[in-house]
Amino acid sequence: EVRLVESGGGSVQAGGSLTLSCVGSGYVYNRYCWAWFRQAPGKEREWVAGISPDGNSNIDYADFVKGRFTISRDNAKNTVYLQLNNLQIEDTAMYYCNRDLYYSGPPVGRGTQVTVSS
Repeated sequence: EVRLVESGGGSVQAGGSLTLSCVGSGYVYNRYCWAWFRQAPGKEREWVAGISPDGNSNIDYADFVKGRFTISRDNAKNTVYLQLNNLQIEDTAMYYCNRDLYYSGPPVGRGTQVTVSS
């Protein structure tokens, strides 16, 4: 059974930081690219960042998070991370992870809520 558990969200003020984690089980984790994506209330899902299986050869970010967010992974722990720095109000959303470098389809996990206030 494929299972994804996102965690690490919370409520912060603008300019603050959070570190999100996504733990996967049910498949050979280190064979796949992974992506973080998000969905704010009333808005469409949007891709945020993606990372290659080795964690180095291919990392990409959406323009609106470049320089602020960092994606990384620990294959030994079946975990992908998203470091969120200099958070802005428009970053408020439910954040999800899933396989594939540019995934932004239906969520598998429950997500983790990030709320940024002024």
